[in-house]
Amino acid sequence: MLAVVLSGAEVWMIVAIVVLLGLSVYLAVAETGLTRMTKARARALAQEQHRGGDALVGLIAQPERFLNPVLLVILSCQLVQAILTGILADRLFGAWGVVVATLLNVVVVFVLAEAAPKTWAIQHPERAALLSARPVATLVRFWPLRVLSQGLIGLTNVILPGKGLKRGPFVSEEELLALADVAVQEEVIEAEERELIEQIIEFGDTIVREVMVPRTDMVAVPRDLRVADAMEVVLLNGFSRLPVFGDDIDDVVGIVYAKDLMRAERDGGDGRPVDTLVHLAHFVPETKPVSAMLREMQAEKVHMAIVIDEYGGTAGLVTLEDLIEELVGEIVDEFDREEPTVEPLGGGAVRVSARMPIDDVNELVHADLPEGDWDTVGGLMFHLLGRLPVEGDCVECDGRELHAERVQGRRIGRVRIGPASDRPTSPDLRRGAERS
Repeated sequence: MLAVVLSGAEVWMIVAIVVLLGLSVYLAVAETGLTRMTKARARALAQEQHRGGDALVGLIAQPERFLNPVLLVILSCQLVQAILTGILADRLFGAWGVVVATLLNVVVVFVLAEAAPKTWAIQHPERAALLSARPVATLVRFWPLRVLSQGLIGLTNVILPGKGLKRGPFVSEEELLALADVAVQEEVIEAEERELIEQIIEFGDTIVREVMVPRTDMVAVPRDLRVADAMEVVLLNGFSRLPVFGDDIDDVVGIVYAKDLMRAERDGGDGRPVDTLVHLAHFVPETKPVSAMLREMQAEKVHMAIVIDEYGGTAGLVTLEDLIEELVGEIVDEFDREEPTVEPLGGGAVRVSARMPIDDVNELVHADLPEGDWDTVGGLMFHLLGRLPVEGDCVECDGRELHAERVQGRRIGRVRIGPASDRPTSPDLRRGAERS
């Protein structure tokens, strides 16, 4: 039997290899347990007074503070351990010993320092997170390690195009939605909650012009109209607020409340002009993000705002209800004359409101209708036609036929969208398709 005599240095190498391997195992558990812990669950564990709960809340609040140092230490431990293993094998067994030791080291590190501890942490995420919270918090407070990891991440962000000097990790909207889809499949959240998450994400990319009531649909009253007549308008439409204009709709002078009209009529002032009851109107540009608009309306206690275009004219109006509907879907009350936004038809065709956004239409019919200076399918038809529409107009775009089924004045009301037929294309339809 071959006897191996170890020197003092070689014994210390073995001790270092075992310690580094054990540290790698512990940090692998910490990494997996902490990254799988949510903020809500961490706060719950802290409130239940679990050991390490307070440290866990501090770590989960800023995951980039612990994740990068932990990954750096894991990599350093595994690298140094592999180097020491190679040196020791070379001293004891020569070149072939290094080859064998390298292969064994890969297996040992994969099984003991990666697969086994991370699998255990996935199966017991709370125990893993609580077990590692305090030591990892102490590790993160070691400022040389924190500065070194931040410096290396900063260098990475400079090298990677488009990331600049921002700190990682970077998560896209698509990744968030993918996580939500996984949560639905695993029954962690409901499908309705996933839909709300998507609507919240889209909410940040929406502008006021996309949710406003256009000026053609606005119900407004002139400033010299009698209170009694204005009250009739309120009763006919079921509105609680009405814009009041001067010379024309581009000259909005304020907002009148239905409760003020009722009070004035009850007090015998039904012959007074409406402009004696107006409140100051709130004006916003049509390009204002709806997320900022919602915060502004909440802060200033405004329920209706007049939307202004780039030329200073009235583009429409937006209400608090319009903004909330963008998040939770259509809200219908007893005064709304509801008309279905989408009506499925035979042969893969659908009938939609001309005010339906292009993005929603594309998602509905799985098409790629072009986007441009228009927001709605009706605006797209105007662009393709290049003239005022009449009922029955048809254009072809992206393998779909768009039919103007209802035209009210100069505006398209309903559009039927169906697969393009094989019949010869008319000159007007062909010109519209070419302009797209």
